[in-house]
Amino acid sequence: MKNLIMLALSLTLLLAGCAPNFNKQEEVVQEDKNEKDKAIIPNYKISEKYYRTLLPFEPSESRGLVVNNISTKYDINEFETGLMRVAQNTFDPDKYLFQEGQYLERSTVQAWLNRKFTDDQLKERDMKAEDNIGLNPMIADGGDIEKNNEKSPIYLAHILEHNYLLKNDDGKVGLGGVVIGLAMNSVHYYQKEQYGATFETDIKRSVIEQEGKKMAEEILQRVRQIKGLKDVPVTIALFEQQSRTSVVPGSFFAYATADKGSTKLGGWEDINEKYVLFPSNTAEKNHRDDLTAFLNFKQDVETYFPNFNGVIGKAFYAQDQLQEINIDIPIQFYGKAEGIGFTQYVTGLVVKHFPEYISVQVNISSVNGPEALVVRKADQSEPFVHIYH
Repeated sequence: MKNLIMLALSLTLLLAGCAPNFNKQEEVVQEDKNEKDKAIIPNYKISEKYYRTLLPFEPSESRGLVVNNISTKYDINEFETGLMRVAQNTFDPDKYLFQEGQYLERSTVQAWLNRKFTDDQLKERDMKAEDNIGLNPMIADGGDIEKNNEKSPIYLAHILEHNYLLKNDDGKVGLGGVVIGLAMNSVHYYQKEQYGATFETDIKRSVIEQEGKKMAEEILQRVRQIKGLKDVPVTIALFEQQSRTSVVPGSFFAYATADKGSTKLGGWEDINEKYVLFPSNTAEKNHRDDLTAFLNFKQDVETYFPNFNGVIGKAFYAQDQLQEINIDIPIQFYGKAEGIGFTQYVTGLVVKHFPEYISVQVNISSVNGPEALVVRKADQSEPFVHIYH
């Protein structure tokens, strides 16, 4: 107990000594849509993998749609953060600033996510032919609903825009590029009647990829017609979201970039990223060595509490190499001292079972909420430990 308190005190002093002064900031002029407003660039960012964000924060007009269109909270988080990782291939985080998308309006995104309508459907909706701009395939009224949905599923679930800004020598900030993420469905859900049972049909990755690339080309043509986006680089990335029951997120699998003023996307680049649940059949089949390390960790945890077997891990792979693993341990404690002792034990297991080249995060929780957090970043020998009070 004394050692843990000393460790926490040392960490507090260390963080206090090296914490950045967030009062340091730079004032610039943002040129946006023919308007000039004063903005602030923070001098610090919390990690090399994140972009600095221009202040004051300007929300996207389509903000909030992602919650309605993406199936799980895991996919929502990964769709956003994964798109930032894709952006780093084109826009250097040391040079560019991040801003939520300011050009695709809410109504535009919603219209693009629609199905194409038949002539009869257009008449029913009192719509003109030029408003028939849905990117998902048309589905006829009547007939066999099941066959129609299997033949023409909804491929595109959501469109997310990110803007990347550059500062020039005059202290002015302007748009330097746009990144657009297309969330593609791996499962299409539909109902045969209103308020009836929900049915589903799987969509193959090859089909998702084919349809996504076609949609990306069409979206680029439309983006070039939007005021302010005619001459900036545009990157479009494809994301495969998982089913509604998945406990791991989907991942981006391809991206392409159109140079300034170009109406054609360059060659598509594959993205080799994925999330794997530990333990699982997928982990057993494709990542046996990593799974063995996790199972040894899990076994030692269960030795501490013999009747407990609730350790779950979510592993992130890039280029088929394990990069990080997040482990959840939900457990019931009967006193704070018991929780502290268990956290110390788990911290030792992290060092014992996982190599230093991967990042490990262990979340220990109870019915009362978070109890402790153990984090060891890649290439660090000593974990950071926090006990919640």
